[in-house]
Amino acid sequence: MKNWENLLNPDYYITKGGLWIILFIIFAETGLFVGFFLPGDSLLFVSGIYATTIISESFGSTGSDYMDTTILATLIAVAAILGNMAGYWFGYKSGPVLYEKKDTWLFKKKYLFKAHDFFDDHGRIAVIMARFLPIVRTFAPIVAGIVKMDKARFTLYNIIGGVLWSFSLVYGGHYLDKMFRDQMGIDLKSHLELIILILVVITTVPVIIKFMSKAKKKTSKTD
Repeated sequence: MKNWENLLNPDYYITKGGLWIILFIIFAETGLFVGFFLPGDSLLFVSGIYATTIISESFGSTGSDYMDTTILATLIAVAAILGNMAGYWFGYKSGPVLYEKKDTWLFKKKYLFKAHDFFDDHGRIAVIMARFLPIVRTFAPIVAGIVKMDKARFTLYNIIGGVLWSFSLVYGGHYLDKMFRDQMGIDLKSHLELIILILVVITTVPVIIKFMSKAKKKTSKTD
């Protein structure tokens, strides 16, 4: 049971696997079907707390907290961008098959057309904001590929979203830890479970609210 719990624990990947495992997880979690259960936001935040250690053990420290943290955030951004591109490519290639697929109780072709319209109207927001939503960020690039969102637009917003996501969370983890230690004498490394729980709540609440809102609208229409 403990081994399964470790799969959701970002601290486990950081201490046992280091930089390359972190980058692989980010790549998988942002564009591969199998990566939807992996930690994303919490992994970035906790990686920021350990930024200097991670870079020091991988390449050797630059001697600057800021530079070490920036290098880590940049590498994570690249992994996230490439992960989304892989997801987009998969969706783009598999899209024609889905458009020809007959409707079933599980699959409705009309949802593809709705998704196409959504990405046409809100492509920028969809690609960028999906970065900050668990599970959604895994499937958003795949859907964007399936509905043939313009490649140039997707690439641009993919880069913007990847940079915003990685830098905000990695910097947030690093400098909040530094602030708490310097001003309050609190080491965030000693409270990782609480931090992860808070991050999970913050990132999943919008998804739950959106789902409940849609369910309520559907119920009101049937009434």
